[in-house]
Amino acid sequence: QVQLVESGGGLVQAGGSLRLSCAASGGTFSSYIMGWFRQAPGKERDFVAAISWNGGSTYHADSVKGRITISRDNAKNTVYLQMNSLKVEDTAVYYCAARWGRSWLARTPTQTDFGSWGQGTQVIVSS
Repeated sequence: QVQLVESGGGLVQAGGSLRLSCAASGGTFSSYIMGWFRQAPGKERDFVAAISWNGGSTYHADSVKGRITISRDNAKNTVYLQMNSLKVEDTAVYYCAARWGRSWLARTPTQTDFGSWGQGTQVIVSS
């Protein structure tokens, strides 16, 4: 089973940018669909973005479209989340997730679609 380690979180002012990284090990990275989820204090874990095994297809939550972009580098076994124009409401713990298999999902992914998770990285956006 693949192991996932997120990094890149931190404190940023509203309007600023951050890039999160998720390094994978212990599996064939290109065999996995990768995703990002986030959980704000007192709220459920929500889908942010997902990317197909080769980067050719993506999903982004409506709340982040145009500001946040998922990408991957299979040569580096890493998936990224580029976050621009950050808002206070983007404050959350961000989790990387992996789903084994190359068959792309025909709908917006949910938590139950992913079998492996990282420990999360905190993002705080101040006003």
